[in-house]
Amino acid sequence: MLTWRKQPRKGDYVMVNYELDDKVAIVTGAGSGIGLECARVLAASGARVVLADIDADAAASAAAGLPGQTHTTRVDTADPDSVDAMVAEAVQRFGGLHVIVNNAGIGGEALPVGDYSTDSWRRVLGVNLDGVFYCTRAAVRVMLDSGAGGSIINMASVLGAVGFPMSSAYAAAKHGVVGLTQNAALEYSGQGIRVNAVGPGFIRTPLLDANLGQDAMHALISQHPIGRLGTSAEVAELVGWLASDSASFVTGAYYPIDGGYLAR
Repeated sequence: MLTWRKQPRKGDYVMVNYELDDKVAIVTGAGSGIGLECARVLAASGARVVLADIDADAAASAAAGLPGQTHTTRVDTADPDSVDAMVAEAVQRFGGLHVIVNNAGIGGEALPVGDYSTDSWRRVLGVNLDGVFYCTRAAVRVMLDSGAGGSIINMASVLGAVGFPMSSAYAAAKHGVVGLTQNAALEYSGQGIRVNAVGPGFIRTPLLDANLGQDAMHALISQHPIGRLGTSAEVAELVGWLASDSASFVTGAYYPIDGGYLAR
């Protein structure tokens, strides 16, 4: 049974049980940040969770703090063979696949289009868009084969709806993720596979804290009418809901979770 919780304050929150017992889930980019919190919510809701990351040690460390049954594996989402192997490993380990959170992503160069390097463009698109396609494709195949349906959740961004200076490759990839999500939903929702995208605003993570000075942080916060940055836990709870049967009529949707960023 779902329980209501108040808006989190000072980083505290009450985790909701999304009733995912008997479900198998994969989370990519699960070694830290949003991916780790998604894995935590899914595991706490009863799912058996595969934490996949290009940094296998980070995934193993992350899994050590989670409840329930977990498994870790290394994946390079820009490599379709690596993705296929990850999905096959999840099925072999836990007997199926019902949820996949395609969260793995990278930033890229902070340069205008005219100065952006080809290598960085290809690297960002390779992970942030190609990787989501490879993971979606592999998950669809398994879910269709099992006949049990499933939920595919693609991590986009508020930059899947607008631009942001010095972020051309990232914004292009995230726009592509939204389009891919909508198209896959049209193709597979009638067969029991729901496909949705989540669009986080700027989320406060240790990486953000380490790379932004106080003035830059305040400027970024000012772009969010709610008056603060988001937390990984807040994003993860939206993901948990989308994974659950409570979202059974939700597909093809793009859900910004951005503190009002896009409403400006």
